Amino acid sequence: MSADARLQRLWYGPAWLSLPLWPLAWLFGLVAAARRALYRTGLLHSQRLGIPVVVVGNITVGGTGKTPIAAWLARQLTLRGHRVGVVLRGYGGLHSGRIRVVATDADPAEVGDEALLHARRAPHVVVIGADRAAAAQLAEREGAEIVVCDDGLQHLRLARDCEIAVVDGIRGFGNGRTLPAGPLREPASRLEQVHAVVVTQRGPGESVRIEPRRPFMAAARLSLGQAVNLMSGERRRLDAFQGAGVHAVAGIGNPQAFFDELRAAGVSATGHPLADHASFDAAAPPFPAGATVLMTEKDAVKCRGYAQPGWWFVELDVAIERRTAGELLALILERTGMTGAGVNLG
Repeated sequence: MSADARLQRLWYGPAWLSLPLWPLAWLFGLVAAARRALYRTGLLHSQRLGIPVVVVGNITVGGTGKTPIAAWLARQLTLRGHRVGVVLRGYGGLHSGRIRVVATDADPAEVGDEALLHARRAPHVVVIGADRAAAAQLAEREGAEIVVCDDGLQHLRLARDCEIAVVDGIRGFGNGRTLPAGPLREPASRLEQVHAVVVTQRGPGESVRIEPRRPFMAAARLSLGQAVNLMSGERRRLDAFQGAGVHAVAGIGNPQAFFDELRAAGVSATGHPLADHASFDAAAPPFPAGATVLMTEKDAVKCRGYAQPGWWFVELDVAIERRTAGELLALILERTGMTGAGVNLG
């Protein structure tokens, strides 16, 4: 069992399994609370831009659907005529936290998979950097009218006009403990301080009950769309792979969700889970040579340079009920002072 799989078992299993780590979790929570208090009292200062900032983040480690929701929001703002700056850390890249603009032809090994996904999906200004405040300032200088920060709920040095927390509707908060005993970066009560909570659901399974008292709540269904060939760009429905005995690769926060959705679509797939942001060795892939392989789009950006004819990525569609989506966008537009109306689901 990999280290990542062991952590998942610990965090999403019975709370008593992590009992030896509870003192460290208590200390982690104390430090996080003290840090927030320093910013709230002004002893530490947040950097405010001349343009509005929306932070899309989570309070758990990985696998909530944060990046698809951030991409959905950036697209909605773009469709309203706003030039969007997408800011993120650039996890998985070798840039060592340096601030830089991400081009559509950037090396994913350098800038990270999620940053390249944002750059290729729409004409955004995409900036990566460990210092999210400085990265957002660069996005502003590059002409962005509004910044969408993919992750960074805990990066308090960047002042924000609107906070959106994304929660995995199936896994919830795991054992309810903070790091390292559980998956929480902050206590669940942090959700009462954000402006909106988006609860995502992928595949079959019963949703957990999440009812923070204050923020606007929205449900988002993340579902698999069509498969796209990495070499030819050919598109196929997933049912075309039924009975084909394909292999599936996923280097995301919750690889099992991808495998479960494929099986729910009738695709018999042998799953090969990878750690979040990880890539497989092209010289020794985890599947047989010549195999038909389905992967996430996040994985695909990392291996286009050595893709084989049988490799496909599966699109991930974000569906939010129209009225709810309209109310969520209205909330964001009101808080940021931006203009626009309605919701585009195309």
